[in-house]
Amino acid sequence: MTGIREVLAANIRENRRKLGLTQEQFAEKAGVSTHYIALIETCNKYPKPEMLERLSAALEVEPLDLFNAAAPSTESLERLIRQGISDLKEEISKMKKEVVKAFEKAAYTKKHRQ
Repeated sequence: MTGIREVLAANIRENRRKLGLTQEQFAEKAGVSTHYIALIETCNKYPKPEMLERLSAALEVEPLDLFNAAAPSTESLERLIRQGISDLKEEISKMKKEVVKAFEKAAYTKKHRQ
């Protein structure tokens, strides 16, 4: 079961992303620090009601909407899947480069030992 803090954190993060804002941009829009936004989104800080009003105004939603525990939208899941695939492709690309370097080093070492 998801607690209210987790719901709030997820909704703030989701609404921020829907607006295409980074944590830094959102923090500036809300008049708070980026660190504070990060703490909220990771459930390490729970904003007071006055701050919830500022955050919801910056997100262009009603404060109550930040507590909606509805199931994640298909759009959210698709975006997560796309991001996961993108991350995997990036890691594979890094691994390929490392393998190529290792083969080049092995070939260089073999050539100079002969």
